[in-house]
Amino acid sequence: MTHAATHPLPLADPRAAPLALVVPFCLAWSSAFAAGKIGLADCPPLLLLAFRFLMAGTLLVAVAAWRGEYRGMAGRTLGLLALLGLLNHALYLGLSYSGMTHVSSGLTALIVSANPVLTAALAALVLGEAMNRRKAVGLALGVAGVALVVRGRLGSGTDAPLGIALAVGALVALSAGTLLFKRLAPRTGLLAGTGVQVLAAGLALLPLGLLLEDAGSIRLTAGFAGSLVYQALVVSIGGYLLWFRLLQRTSATEASAYHFLMPPFGMLFGWALLGETVQPWDLLGILPVALGIRLVTRG
Repeated sequence: MTHAATHPLPLADPRAAPLALVVPFCLAWSSAFAAGKIGLADCPPLLLLAFRFLMAGTLLVAVAAWRGEYRGMAGRTLGLLALLGLLNHALYLGLSYSGMTHVSSGLTALIVSANPVLTAALAALVLGEAMNRRKAVGLALGVAGVALVVRGRLGSGTDAPLGIALAVGALVALSAGTLLFKRLAPRTGLLAGTGVQVLAAGLALLPLGLLLEDAGSIRLTAGFAGSLVYQALVVSIGGYLLWFRLLQRTSATEASAYHFLMPPFGMLFGWALLGETVQPWDLLGILPVALGIRLVTRG
């Protein structure tokens, strides 16, 4: 039985996002960095992402097509979704994973978690979203927590400046993709919209990876296979469906505020899966981050 895509989910639902949506999103999103680091041991970053996106995008597009969600979709909408895919997937994660070849997965998750601040500042200008004192204080606390951890990492000399610069570029790409999604509000079903974005990202990264990276260095190990399948199914499908649902239910500022949760989750996954060190300042930085999220997302 098919389902027409004439009734997309409503945008900007004023209800607060439930924990049943927030918790799995944070777990899936933050685990991507540690899972990606495992895959990077056996595959270059751009090719790893291309394989992941092509696998996830093909599955999503096939299911959405079976449900009839592409019926009557305009070419302009497809082009818009492809553009969003380049920002939200190809550029954001291409820079993130390239950066993780120089820095830890936990630090990458930490830098990208500054997304709420950049997004909130731009959303006030581009989208006209209100910025009150409570939200401003919450964002400032989030920045303080992130800055505490980053300052300690830079001082230790354990992470390369190039990797940090690439992670910052990923942060800018994610904020731009978030704002563009809210600004243009593509009226499609979640499966159809996410499928086109992910598939477009894979198609863009595959030739780039083949041109810039050594495909012969790929090793078909159990770690590589497990990492690839996990990233495709749990992160690219599960995580991004949850992320775009969050954007539909809340403002760009409030949805992005949950990225402040990525440092503690990201460091936990990095410690559990990769044996990465958790420093004392990492734990101290969690406190202002948690309070900041509470202030930004409080109804």
